[in-house]
Amino acid sequence: MIRLIVGLGNPGQQYEKTRHNAGFLFLDSLASELGVFLVNQPKFQGLFAEGKIGSEKVMLLKPCTFMNRSGESVGKVARYYKLLPEEILVVHDELDFNPGSVRLKKDGGHAGHNGLRDIIGQLGSNEFYRLRIGIGRPAAHKSVADFVLGQPSKLELEMISSAIDLSRSYIGQIVLGDMAVVMNKMNS
Repeated sequence: MIRLIVGLGNPGQQYEKTRHNAGFLFLDSLASELGVFLVNQPKFQGLFAEGKIGSEKVMLLKPCTFMNRSGESVGKVARYYKLLPEEILVVHDELDFNPGSVRLKKDGGHAGHNGLRDIIGQLGSNEFYRLRIGIGRPAAHKSVADFVLGQPSKLELEMISSAIDLSRSYIGQIVLGDMAVVMNKMNS
C-alpha cells in the first residue's frame, strides 16, 4: 500500500513548465482532483498535503530542495511518519520514454536521475515505487541538462498531460497495492 506520493521537480517560476517538472505537474493535478492544497512545511522542506484516495489516507509531497537534493525532503517525511520505502511512490520525468508514455516499476537504479540518486541515498534503499513519465531525449549532441530544464513543445506538453491523466486514472489501484495489475495495463 502506498502512503506517500512524491512528485519531483524544481521549485520556482522559471522551472514551472519544464520537462524536469513532470512529477510536480502530476502532483498538482492529483492534489486538484483530491481537493487538497499543498502547503509549505518547513520541517519537511517541501509542499505537503494529506488527502484520501478512495478510503485510504495518503500524503502528497513536492520537495522544495531542487531536484538534486529531493531525498532530503523525502527522507524527512519517511522518518517522521516511519514509512517503509515500499510505501512510497515517486513520480518523475523519464528520458528513456517518449512523451506520452508512462510506466510503473519498483526498485532499480537511478539511471543518472539525480533526484532518484538522492532519494536512494537518503532512504538507504531503492525499494520504492516509481511512476515514470516520458519526456523523450534531446537530439544528438544536445545537452541533457538544457533539454530537461527546457519547456516542451505544445504537442509534447499535450502528450505529457495525457500521460499524467492516464496515471491518475490508475492511482487508486496503485495506492491499494495492485501493482502487478497496474504494471500489466500501463506497461503494455
